[in-house]
Amino acid sequence: MIALGRLLIIGLVVLSVVYLITLLRLRAQKRAELEDEWRDVGQPGDLDTFVDAGLEKHQKLRRWSLFALVYGLPICIVAIIIYLTNFH
Repeated sequence: MIALGRLLIIGLVVLSVVYLITLLRLRAQKRAELEDEWRDVGQPGDLDTFVDAGLEKHQKLRRWSLFALVYGLPICIVAIIIYLTNFH
């Protein structure tokens, strides 16, 4: 039982680090794309306002889908492996 608790704690810490790194990396990529788009379009308004509005649009959907991929998928795979190993 202690081994399972240790696995869960270490696993959640590792998944949290992966989630944060991936989220920050995707945000930086989107920011760069929006800055390039702002330059290409002809500079409509302030750069920071344009980038913040663009990031806000995609942030909610991206966070939920990334959360599902980073936390949900590995947890489901580990749960299936544990079930098949122990109870089948």
